[in-house]
Amino acid sequence: MVIVMAPDATDADIAHIVAKVESVGGEANVSKGVVRTVIGLVGDIEAFHQLNLRSFPGVADVRRISDPYKLVSRQHHPERSTIWIDGPSGRVPIGPETFTLLAGPCAVESVEQTLEAAQMAKAAGATILRGSAFTPRTSPYAFQGLGAHGLEILADVGRAMSLPIMTELVDPRDVDRVAETVDLIQIGARSMSNVPLLQAVGRAGRPVLLERGPAASVEEWLMAAEYVARCGNLDIVLCERGIRTFENTTRATLDLSAVPMVQATSHLPVVVDPSHASGRRDLVVPLSRASIAVGADGLVADVHPDPESALCDGPQALLGSDLRELATACRRLPREVGRVGAADRVH
Repeated sequence: MVIVMAPDATDADIAHIVAKVESVGGEANVSKGVVRTVIGLVGDIEAFHQLNLRSFPGVADVRRISDPYKLVSRQHHPERSTIWIDGPSGRVPIGPETFTLLAGPCAVESVEQTLEAAQMAKAAGATILRGSAFTPRTSPYAFQGLGAHGLEILADVGRAMSLPIMTELVDPRDVDRVAETVDLIQIGARSMSNVPLLQAVGRAGRPVLLERGPAASVEEWLMAAEYVARCGNLDIVLCERGIRTFENTTRATLDLSAVPMVQATSHLPVVVDPSHASGRRDLVVPLSRASIAVGADGLVADVHPDPESALCDGPQALLGSDLRELATACRRLPREVGRVGAADRVH
């Protein structure tokens, strides 16, 4: 069961409901988004009914949810959500009415490399700068990122370019430091099932981009999002970036069917990462076009000023004519599916 609070509900209204639910042996999980607050209830449904929750001050609606993921389900919130990312020049939307490009270097390597990549990304239409300071790799001998120093570089470049920034978080011990610095926290595919990390970012007070794990079903992906939501954070963006199959000509198999499937069952925005799905520069633009066509709410793309010397994922990074093709696709194709660029909706 989920309680949807009215926009003018007070903290006292919420506290009153939590106390009443706990008085009958239930558990109340308060989740606050930018525009709404919901309270997920766990316990005896009949006991909750006897409380007559709809009559409580501040309550807009009370709903029974049959989906296993209560808070991120469209049964709870029939209209699809727009998540707003705060940045130096305003709030950037990710949602059903707009199309958002998140781009930048896969890994922060230096001030010069990150700044040049950010300039390339912004020129291509990106409204959010992505770049990893902590880069968990398959091989323990591969470049693992610059850590805290990389985070500082990304923050400085984001301010210089007037772009909100996103970086990957891999360790719950770094949550506070990352949350203080970035505007959007990325949970990578390897970390999708790390419950303590999901719970920590749920309490961090920052929007979250949650990647689908390489072996995760759609339901498992949404249940991971539910862990974040149950800890108080409804500002979640889902990212499809490929699943593991028998095919080995690409890094992963991009599951574009997941985009409309998730949008039909969850109110959360869904973006696609064709760079990490394919691992191949020549496939990024075609897969981006396909992602826009199936209704993705945005794209995550790698760019690098010198891919041949990149310390991380150079073969998939865009520059030159490939980046110009991506920019053209992101400018023209969303209009065909009734969307506008996120830059036109920055508040």
